[in-house]
Amino acid sequence: MNIVDRESWDQFFHQCPGAHLLQSSTWADLKSSFGWSVSWLITHDIGTQILIRKLPLGFSIAYIPKGPIVRNMLSNDPRNKMDALFSQDIWNDFQRQLDVFCKSKKVVFLKIEPDLYGLGEMTHVIPKGYQSSPHSIQPVRTVLIDLEGDDSTILSRMKPKTRYNIHLARRKGVQVFPSADIHEFYTMMEITGQRDHFPVHSLQYYQKIYELFHESGDCELFLASYESTPLAGLMVFSQGSRTWYFYGASNNRKREFMPTYLLQWQAIQWAKNKGCTIYDLWGIPDAPDEILERDFANRSDGLWGVYRFKRGFGGQVVRAAGPWDRVYKPLLYRLYLFLMEKRSTLN
Repeated sequence: MNIVDRESWDQFFHQCPGAHLLQSSTWADLKSSFGWSVSWLITHDIGTQILIRKLPLGFSIAYIPKGPIVRNMLSNDPRNKMDALFSQDIWNDFQRQLDVFCKSKKVVFLKIEPDLYGLGEMTHVIPKGYQSSPHSIQPVRTVLIDLEGDDSTILSRMKPKTRYNIHLARRKGVQVFPSADIHEFYTMMEITGQRDHFPVHSLQYYQKIYELFHESGDCELFLASYESTPLAGLMVFSQGSRTWYFYGASNNRKREFMPTYLLQWQAIQWAKNKGCTIYDLWGIPDAPDEILERDFANRSDGLWGVYRFKRGFGGQVVRAAGPWDRVYKPLLYRLYLFLMEKRSTLN
């Protein structure tokens, strides 16, 4: 079983220029601080970072976020990776070793959320031995903004109202600047979560992720303010030629000044300055394109309000190939499905 150490994984990771941030050992450091353990498996030109969550009685769940990754896969655009991973003959050997590892950890099931995106539902790419999972951890559907071209070109792809709001925030005197004030950001996250009815991480989580990724230059926290009053904030991350907008927040003051639009524009500038070509807005409702466009103006539940905001930036809606589950202990897996269904009913 080709389980490797961190140094070997980092060497392999840097030979995969299209690898996702969630496959980095820095992400493993973050998750290790909050109850996960991590292992790395490399077989020939395929490798993966595996997160393990312990369960009672010695059982566990295994999770591969945005992996596996392939050595020398040059594309940083996940839309171009559709068949590259599973068309290789070495996949079968990799899967055998992955099975040995999971069984050694008494894994109930392995969840993979691959870094593969495309148009449509993509059900045809489920690998043999896996099944489509009803539960995702990362967003299934997202919006990718093309950063090729100059500022005027990027702005021209946006909806007119979005361009207007960016300019409005400037005219109103909104200022956007990098900050290390995680406490202020967290305060706005709590306000946003209460207002828009979604859970937020702990202050310690945002502090840890900022410290880990900002030190290497792969993260920035931007705050928007008016006359020294904080209005909104966002945290962005980069890896290779991609930037991800993971976390955003705003308070209830001066929302009519549209600070969140100017924040996104500043984050796009940051991404371009780092040489990124894709800006991932990270998470919209998992609904077909025709339903998204039909309903976005009339719905505000869940991620619908988020989509109404994000669609204005002129990106392309794409859907992930997963999530997929590989089941090792069917009875316990059925119990998991039952508990997840019960939880969703209670919510």
